[in-house]
Amino acid sequence: MEEVDHLAHERRSSEFDADAMKVVWAGSPRAFDIADRMSRLVAGDPEFRKDNRTMLGRKELFRNTLRKAWHAWKLINELHLTEEEASMLRVFVDEPAYVDLHWGMFVPAIKGQGTDEQQKKWLTLAYKMQIIGCYAQTELGHGSNVQGLETTATFDPKTDEFIIHSPTLTSSKWWPGGLGKISTHAVVFARLITDGKDFGVHGFIVQLRSLDDHSPLPGITVGDIGTKFGNAAYNTMDNGVLQFDHFRIPRDQMLMRLSQVTREGKYIKSDVPWQLVYGTMVYVRQAIVADASKALSRAVCIAVRYSAVRRQFGSQDGDGLETQVIDYKTQQSRLFPLLSSAYAFRFVGEWLKWLYTDVTQRLQAGDFSTLPEVHACTAGLKSLTTSVTADGIEECRKLCGGHGYLCSSGLPELFAVYVPACTYEGDNVVLLLQVARFLMKTVSQLGSGKPTGTAAYIGEAEYLMQCKCNVQKAEDWLNPSIILEVFEARAVRLAVNCAKIISKASSPEEGFAELSADLVEAAVAHCELIILSKFIEKVQQDIEGKGVKEQLQILCNIYALSLLHKHLGDFLATSCINPKQGTLANEQLRALYKQVRPNAVALVDAFNYTDHYLGSVLGRFDGNVYPKLYEEAWKEPLNDLVIPDGFHEYVQPLLKQQLRVSRL
Repeated sequence: MEEVDHLAHERRSSEFDADAMKVVWAGSPRAFDIADRMSRLVAGDPEFRKDNRTMLGRKELFRNTLRKAWHAWKLINELHLTEEEASMLRVFVDEPAYVDLHWGMFVPAIKGQGTDEQQKKWLTLAYKMQIIGCYAQTELGHGSNVQGLETTATFDPKTDEFIIHSPTLTSSKWWPGGLGKISTHAVVFARLITDGKDFGVHGFIVQLRSLDDHSPLPGITVGDIGTKFGNAAYNTMDNGVLQFDHFRIPRDQMLMRLSQVTREGKYIKSDVPWQLVYGTMVYVRQAIVADASKALSRAVCIAVRYSAVRRQFGSQDGDGLETQVIDYKTQQSRLFPLLSSAYAFRFVGEWLKWLYTDVTQRLQAGDFSTLPEVHACTAGLKSLTTSVTADGIEECRKLCGGHGYLCSSGLPELFAVYVPACTYEGDNVVLLLQVARFLMKTVSQLGSGKPTGTAAYIGEAEYLMQCKCNVQKAEDWLNPSIILEVFEARAVRLAVNCAKIISKASSPEEGFAELSADLVEAAVAHCELIILSKFIEKVQQDIEGKGVKEQLQILCNIYALSLLHKHLGDFLATSCINPKQGTLANEQLRALYKQVRPNAVALVDAFNYTDHYLGSVLGRFDGNVYPKLYEEAWKEPLNDLVIPDGFHEYVQPLLKQQLRVSRL
């Protein structure tokens, strides 16, 4: 059957250089080259097929994942891939696996908290995957509250060992990925007890399984916690449960970069400042924000392409064809803000990479001044981008109508695999409350010094509390300095209003608890301002390629004005704008949707995703949706038999029954 590009007419209508946009999206020509090569390498290798994933039982699915991880490791070695290429290859294999935790958590934890000696010993083995590690922090009874963890590590000076123990059922480690069946080692977080004193939670390197036969070591109970939400999705990962029964490890397996226990059992803080741990946290959170832009852009790519293929209802042209769904304003007003958010998250993720480098250099030079602001900023961005992405994937599924509900659309699995990001590495609401604490502190200290970084605008509180927006006509809303000022004013006013109410409470803690829902809104305003300001900075740079900068400008304005529309109540209640200006913002937003429409398909092409990575019949590059949906249906195992199992026992008797009418 001849392959036809059903989206060619959409691509012809675009007004910018899509290839140049691919480089902007990737971050640089070099990053584009690596991503392009690795995605094609994976897509062209039948070992990595994933179209049958949602049809496999849990055991087959898990075995399949182990096979892919092994195949990827062989390729990485045979092709002598760099660390960067190897990490990209794993992204495009697109299957949660024990290797994610090994490279993403175990290795960075040892890098961040191990001494040079410990790094030399353990990372040498980890880099060759001669040991496989996970990160055992979360417990059955505690997740976000790390200080509340119950596992203990008690030092025994007689044997120079720590005794790791699970004193209660709720102290069982619960959720660590890779732990259930595969990890040989874990970085375990436990309360350090020595000299009869509890010194709080510390990290320890603990061997869990024999390197000979992989069986759990005596004193260790370990297994998988069961099937999770969604078909396939995170069920490729062996999230685990782990209990210790007075399990002994040598003293030198405590991660000792920041503190040590001596041979005599004395607890000593090292010269290395504890704040260095923040470097690892910023690294992990910037990776999560980068993942959010990947997941949201995948969903948006599927929804945009399918909306251009799908036709429903009234013909508006002379050829009698029904209208493309993407031409409906209701579709655009739901889809285009998500498209702009995907780009916004990509650029704030790029900026976070820079921030990580900046923070690391400052920490090494002993400068901790920016840490509170960086902590609040990374916590808030992790929370906001993952929440918006999870909701956005589900919105894209709805935007694809009934077919979006099929596993072959790729959206149910993408949603199920992504949603945990709202909880891991900090529950999203808890993180926003941390941001709110920082905002309250910053407002309370306004007299004593100027805030810096992403909080610098709070230093202008006096002006921002009383400034008036001077938008007169719809086009004024395209002025970046007007938009920024309005978003700054909203964020400051929400924060200052909360601070005033808290100051009147019987105690700050009580005031904070009472006002927590409002504080979350103030934190969201702060985070949306950060993302918007980084988008505006990006657009103001020199950007190559015909029409590329103009398209980014349109998307940036859609991002801003769709947020203004969504939070109109905030802007009006804090008198940042008046109702007339709110109406003009909506008018301008509608005009922007018109400008994006001819470019929508090319804007998602710029993500440069292979059909393999997208994993969606609806989001195929060539738009050949219906024949492929039909083809997929016949692959369903239920269709292996014309007459299904169970028919003769349970259905035929129904069909053959002779109804006897009972007489009273």
